[in-house]
Amino acid sequence: MFKKIIELYNYREMLKNLIIRDLRTRYRESILGFFWTLLNPLLMLVIYTIAFKTILRMDMPNYSVFLFSGLLPWLYLQTVVSSSTTIIVNNSGIIKKVYFPYEILAISATVSGAINYLLTLCALFAAMIFFQVSFTLSLLFFPLVLLIQMILILGLSLLLSSINVYFRDVEHIVNIFFMALFYLTPIFYPISMVPDKYRFLFQLNPMTRIEQAYQSIFYYGKFPDLQILFMSLLFSLVIFIVGFFTFTILKKKFAEEL
Repeated sequence: MFKKIIELYNYREMLKNLIIRDLRTRYRESILGFFWTLLNPLLMLVIYTIAFKTILRMDMPNYSVFLFSGLLPWLYLQTVVSSSTTIIVNNSGIIKKVYFPYEILAISATVSGAINYLLTLCALFAAMIFFQVSFTLSLLFFPLVLLIQMILILGLSLLLSSINVYFRDVEHIVNIFFMALFYLTPIFYPISMVPDKYRFLFQLNPMTRIEQAYQSIFYYGKFPDLQILFMSLLFSLVIFIVGFFTFTILKKKFAEEL
């Protein structure tokens, strides 16, 4: 592991260039460009607010802020993991020609996605001001929760991208899985609405506690529960370790399979 960290450090310039490339190409062909970073989640917010607040009568004060605080990190996870699943296959040309630590591809996607997520927080902060939701010291926990989520996303990206080289159906399965998982994650409803007898199933979802932490920070204005933070970190580290070692084993024959 230490040797891998040294190797990644030696390729830091390549990592920086990949991150810049990802950010530049994200909306390069778009007329609105960067504004899609804000417009896309805003449009989704309007749709889900109408669906759950108006039609399904979700009775929560400042529901839009609650929804936004959970929706934005979910979009970060879904976007990066879905795209990273094919990141090795999509870069087969350079992988066959040049040696570099392939993990850099997943790292660059995770970091550029995090930067994009941070930009979307401008819309969340605007909503908090509009609905007069207080900014509290709980915001100090945001970097920690973001780091935990980045570890989770990187682990999933390494795991799925390596398996997808050998089984190309993985990318389709991932998309279907995310559609189902969206409704099984407390994004548009608080975890307290889940019946006690089913709640443990929701807790098996690594994003459940991360969403709870974000909602505590932005919506409730409270420090995240330490047990929630610990379990989130534990889940994320386990997934990262599994993803890292799976990637390390499978990458040996990437060039042959691509």
